[in-house]
Amino acid sequence: MVLSHSFCPFTVFVVILWMPEPGFGQVCGRLTLLLVMSCFLRRYGRFNRSSFVRAVAIAAFGSSILYFKDHARFTASVVVRVPEPFLDYRWLKCSVLHDLSPQRLPFSNHTGMLKLCSYRVSPYPSSDISTEASGAVGGESKPCDCFGKNTIANAAAKVGPAVVNIAIPQDFFGITTGKSIGSGTIINKDGTILTAAHVVVDFLGTRGSSKGKIEVTLQDGRTFEGLVVNADLHSDIAIVKINSETPLPEAKLGSSSRLRPGDWVIALGCPLSLQNTVTAGIVSCVDRKSSDLGVSGMPREYLQTDCAINVGNSGGPLVNMDGEIIGVNILKVAAADGLSFSVPIDSVCKILEHFKKSGRVIRPWLGLKMLDLNEMIIAQLKKQDASFPDVNKGILVPMVTPRSPGERAGFCPGDVVIEFDGKPVERLKEVIEILGDKVGVPIRVLVKRAGDKLVTLTVIPEEANLDV
Repeated sequence: MVLSHSFCPFTVFVVILWMPEPGFGQVCGRLTLLLVMSCFLRRYGRFNRSSFVRAVAIAAFGSSILYFKDHARFTASVVVRVPEPFLDYRWLKCSVLHDLSPQRLPFSNHTGMLKLCSYRVSPYPSSDISTEASGAVGGESKPCDCFGKNTIANAAAKVGPAVVNIAIPQDFFGITTGKSIGSGTIINKDGTILTAAHVVVDFLGTRGSSKGKIEVTLQDGRTFEGLVVNADLHSDIAIVKINSETPLPEAKLGSSSRLRPGDWVIALGCPLSLQNTVTAGIVSCVDRKSSDLGVSGMPREYLQTDCAINVGNSGGPLVNMDGEIIGVNILKVAAADGLSFSVPIDSVCKILEHFKKSGRVIRPWLGLKMLDLNEMIIAQLKKQDASFPDVNKGILVPMVTPRSPGERAGFCPGDVVIEFDGKPVERLKEVIEILGDKVGVPIRVLVKRAGDKLVTLTVIPEEANLDV
């Protein structure tokens, strides 16, 4: 039953849900209603519709209070509609109560003001809310690893000040005909700049030479003259140094080992001489082989992304969402969009260690062509040759270079390398890491040959002559 009555300036709605359950409270409620109505009828011989409705509303409200006192299955709700002019009255501003433990109507408090509340509103108890969903572990909050609207901008802001524009004037018989442009990143406050070798080194010779005067422009507009300190043409990584009287902004080197296809990355640089340019994309492949790209020379691996890369981006940084450098942009496919490639920062760090230790990159050479084995390759090899070693992992040696350290050590085509320098190996990457810069150092290698014959060989690496 819903009753309402208006008396200036409010409108009161009384909503009564009466359960058809016999009991003392229900009988008392009905008797109260009859008594109140009889009293009003005797007092007012003549009444209109308004007074009748008022009487019924009061009676219903009184009976609901009496009945609700003893019955939990009875629910009453009182709603007060307040006209707009009264909304600013201080005494009408009451707090909303939740999950009232005593199942009673909210009577007036000691101030005489009725609290306007939503009765029996029961939100989920705090104990039922999963701490994992709220980002809390063990009672402590943890940062939310999510992608927000400022994620890319924040990452770019961390690295941006350290990104520089590299320009090299091109002379033709003493006449400047243009500039060769590229990008770089300051990785040390002393002015050490990481860039691509082809930006600052002339590739006409096998060993390369500086292209000439190097102009380095910072994001704030300052210009310096740079000097090529180290360059490795085969990895396309170089170090340029500038001198400044004040500390320079620097970028932090991250790690590329944990990158996955689909991770967000950004590329910074000066494409087409447009300084301070930021483009975004994702990692398309984390280990794109140089052979897949038709790049000759020593085998290398690149990070493939779909970031927009153009002339002038070479040498610029590839950055993750933490604002760390995870690659150096060096090339793209000219006839396609979204095919850009970078040198992983983990490989760059090893090159920098070589620069610091020896002034050049020392690459040990064994004269062995190696191939990572998997179940499919092993199954095909066993199908072709029943005597192929019974292995489920390892590194196959399909070819041995004549008069190489590998041939002198006794390697044969078809050998499967199981251990290298006393460590189990499954991939060529592991062999390269173990080799490091060990030139002239004997290394013991365990191989498995046809007929499951185990042989231990000792090989002495030589330094690779990449100029041949």
